[in-house]
Amino acid sequence: MMNRAIKPYDVFINHRSIDTKRNVVALLYDHLSRLNIRPFLDKKNMKPGDKLFESINGAIRHCKVGVAVFSPHYCESYFCLHELALIMESKKKVIPVFCDIKPSQLHITNKGLCSAEEIQRFNWALEEAKYTVGLTFDSLKGNWSEVVTSASDIVINSLIEMENDKQMQSRKFSMPA
Repeated sequence: MMNRAIKPYDVFINHRSIDTKRNVVALLYDHLSRLNIRPFLDKKNMKPGDKLFESINGAIRHCKVGVAVFSPHYCESYFCLHELALIMESKKKVIPVFCDIKPSQLHITNKGLCSAEEIQRFNWALEEAKYTVGLTFDSLKGNWSEVVTSASDIVINSLIEMENDKQMQSRKFSMPA
């Protein structure tokens, strides 16, 4: 059986299922897949028996780009915040998509389930994402196709830019002195 870790994902899609899994996230996953980009989406890529944190953390560590889809219930999820923090700590390029929420509305509410260190880590990651240029989308007024196409174009351009940078670096190191 082939180990899925051998071929890393290009993009990790971080999202709150209750808000976005049946709309923008599913559309983005399908669109990227049709473009031969390897997206990771928990519900699509994980199988029964997979270790939750091991699978998700591995996908984040080995992906090239993260897409964080923020939504009204995003900050209520330990998993969303953990994934975002890991993406930020891994220094991945993050493309925020603010879906039905403004960056200023994103706040962590600790219900006693997280340690002070985790809350500090999550707040740091959330602040980093809030001050990263992203896409905004109002699901009542917006065009689903446009936001999915825009996010996909940004992912593709980021991957191309990263590959070009990688090639430039390898040429720089292979040139005779």
